[in-house]
Amino acid sequence: MRHQWASVHELAQIAVLSGLPGETLGKLADRMERRSLAPGEALELPDSFTVIIAGLVTLTRVGEPARRLAPGDSIVAKPATLTALTPATVASCEHSTYSELTQA
Repeated sequence: MRHQWASVHELAQIAVLSGLPGETLGKLADRMERRSLAPGEALELPDSFTVIIAGLVTLTRVGEPARRLAPGDSIVAKPATLTALTPATVASCEHSTYSELTQA
């Protein structure tokens, strides 16, 4: 799994973020860790805000049915697991960081 920061361009493609000012996107990009996942690779998410940049993943949470997520989808994960169905790229930060920067 490679680690790097998300780009403003990538975040601007996410529906829930597309209306944010460039300055806010820039601050968020600086705080969101971008990860590449191979098919079958799982990523444990704490209380976070996560966006799907590329590929297909399955989101699983205890007590809930699994959901398939695609590029442009975003989630607030309260402990959850993402599993890549295809090569995938995701970016995430702590939910508190997302809330602070977006006032969400």
